[in-house]
Amino acid sequence: MIKNYVYLNTGLTIIFNGEKYRSENGLKDLLNENIAEESKLFPIIHLMEDDIEVALTYSKSQYSEEYHSFVNGQHTTQGGTHQNAFREAIVKTIREFFGKNFDASDIRKSVVCAISIKVMEPVFESQTKTKLGSTEMGADLPTVRTFINDFVKRRLDNYLHRNPETAEKIQKKIIQAEKERKELSGIRKIARERAKKASLHNKKLRDCRIHLSDMKKNDRLDSTLFITEGDSASGSITKSRDVNTQAVFSLKGKPLNSYGLSKKIVYENEEFNLLQAALNIEDGIENLRYNNIVIATDADVDGMHIRLLLITFFLQFFPEVIKEGHLYILETPLFRVRDKKETFYCYSEKEKQEAMNNLRGKPEVTRFKGLGEISPNEFVHFIGKDIRLDPVMLNKDTSVEKLLEFYMGKNTPERQKFIINNLKVELDLIEEGN
Repeated sequence: MIKNYVYLNTGLTIIFNGEKYRSENGLKDLLNENIAEESKLFPIIHLMEDDIEVALTYSKSQYSEEYHSFVNGQHTTQGGTHQNAFREAIVKTIREFFGKNFDASDIRKSVVCAISIKVMEPVFESQTKTKLGSTEMGADLPTVRTFINDFVKRRLDNYLHRNPETAEKIQKKIIQAEKERKELSGIRKIARERAKKASLHNKKLRDCRIHLSDMKKNDRLDSTLFITEGDSASGSITKSRDVNTQAVFSLKGKPLNSYGLSKKIVYENEEFNLLQAALNIEDGIENLRYNNIVIATDADVDGMHIRLLLITFFLQFFPEVIKEGHLYILETPLFRVRDKKETFYCYSEKEKQEAMNNLRGKPEVTRFKGLGEISPNEFVHFIGKDIRLDPVMLNKDTSVEKLLEFYMGKNTPERQKFIINNLKVELDLIEEGN
């Protein structure tokens, strides 16, 4: 929130807990904060006039559109009339500039934008002011749609004429998007029919009753999808979950390594297609069905590999799921330490040692090899109010392309050297914990 304040008020310095926040370039700085340099198709286009500011680029690494919109300094996370007008204006301006009737989805694919406008007496659609409902800028002023359309048409068109190299990159990106869309059109139809048919009796998904899209439900933010491996782990979670807010999607084994593959694979691979359908993210994450997507795999080599393959899937095709903070790793206990009176579940060697010290005599120690070994009666403790989740996060300076290329590419000797140089044995971890 503090960062947004300084982006929207260039030159303002806010000092919070001894740290200074300041922006000289407004919304341009906001986009720079949210997209790595290597991921930008071209330098950010930054346009400003009285009552309106716009920043725009395209991402090399994500498929969907991304918008950061503001009205009178209020962050409109759900968009509204100004964001809709902006999306229309981009399409209209680019069509007219190139003199071609490109499909709107091809123009907007991978676009990353920020827009801020000032409106007299704005009307929002909810008390939280996250969605603008006003259609007017104010008395005797043009409508929001006309105002934004005129600004984008004039300023963006001028920019593209003055920067032909940027215009050329945009045109190539649109033509590539058009090619991919046409390649996908046939397979998409078959995949949708298959997903629709499967949703009626989808053995992979054990759904919950409340979803993120249920705006009137107070616990919609608790809606969670656990992605598990194998029937035994799925069974334990299914029997101990909260059926109102917790759903389970069961993988049959190791998913495909999707690095370097086109989005066509999401539709051709039944497991990926059903996961995409379960999350409802085919056309972006606006209609995401679960607030929390939790990868729940065993804490062994195979489980770690499956975890890596799933993170690759999201990074490759739906990085906004990670950017918006929806993807997590479920922490599950490695040990159960108990005597006749007490039971402790331990997530590390250090916790195991502390539990053993708290119990008298010689306690019974069980090492869990997999989630399937944990009974539903026990599992309920690990996915309830005391659930431990590790968020999957992207550093703003991280290049998704380089990250995936190193960890999931064909550079096996380089990775082997990295593992050898960074390998830690159990003793090292215990000493670090102490």
